[in-house]
Amino acid sequence: MDHHRHGGHHSAGHGHHHNHTHGVVDASITTTAEGLWAVKWSFVALMATAVLQLAVVFISGSVALLADTIHNFGDAATAIPLGIAFLFARKQPTSRFTFGYGRVEDLAGVTIVLIILFSAIVAAYQSIERFLHPQDITHLWAVAGASVMGFLGNEAVAVFRIRVGRRIASAALIADGYHARVDGWTSLAVLAGAVAVWLGYPLADPIIGLLISIAIFGIVIQSGRQIFSRMLDGVDPYVIDEIRHAAGHVAQVKEVTDVRARWLGHRLHTEVNIAVDAGLTISQAHNIATEVRHRLLHHLNYVSLVVIHVDPANQSGEAHHRIEAHSHDGLPVHSHA
Repeated sequence: MDHHRHGGHHSAGHGHHHNHTHGVVDASITTTAEGLWAVKWSFVALMATAVLQLAVVFISGSVALLADTIHNFGDAATAIPLGIAFLFARKQPTSRFTFGYGRVEDLAGVTIVLIILFSAIVAAYQSIERFLHPQDITHLWAVAGASVMGFLGNEAVAVFRIRVGRRIASAALIADGYHARVDGWTSLAVLAGAVAVWLGYPLADPIIGLLISIAIFGIVIQSGRQIFSRMLDGVDPYVIDEIRHAAGHVAQVKEVTDVRARWLGHRLHTEVNIAVDAGLTISQAHNIATEVRHRLLHHLNYVSLVVIHVDPANQSGEAHHRIEAHSHDGLPVHSHA
């Protein structure tokens, strides 16, 4: 058997489909400088929108607008811990951290989920408090204006993300743009609440605030599921299928027996067992492994490290490398499988 370890970064702009979780920036977005640029300016636009909305919250006392403002702050704030994580990710591996510092992004993800959870609790508490202790809402015109401003801010971010996503062939960034568009409609819900209050239904404001709070809790659950899956080395099955498909289409690869992959930050590390003709020389097997690596780096532009295990076709797969149960030095029967 031969082990071929091939590493390196590749940035080919090939399109793939990506699952995306609202509230946490998808890894595929951050693999290009243009994707990071889009995340940065989306942060600026959403933060500016949220700050202006917060000013209206103080003068009006609208909890529906407060909930929407917290929602926009939460979306914008995701860029801060990610930015810190990217600074760590640029550090070179050391003798202690031989794979680098990509895992810092997982810690950033946990921080993001906690930020969103805190914002959901605050928004829900304020909405419930307003039910128990009603309060007049003033400056309804300003609330309505802030609602429209929230819609326009999110729509601007949506258009920007979708355009950049199409330019760099990032399905995840496009999906993030459509999520921003949905957030814009959430902001317009505040406008509906302001109109209802103006028509004489003051409870409409805390009702809208509570509904937005529930939506934020939904984001917490969705985002937390993705983050903790990553921390446990979870990978979407379609990624494994794409790795298997790409490796299996290399000439002289008889079978792709085992595929393992894990995310290290926004880069994917993968190990692949391939079976080749048992009569090939080591040099020929190495050339096949090199072609498999090349194919994977082109097919999946977020792959960073490829480890290829080459087996003869008549002994393919990890099952053939297990050491059967045995005993030595008087120890009980055991195995090293």
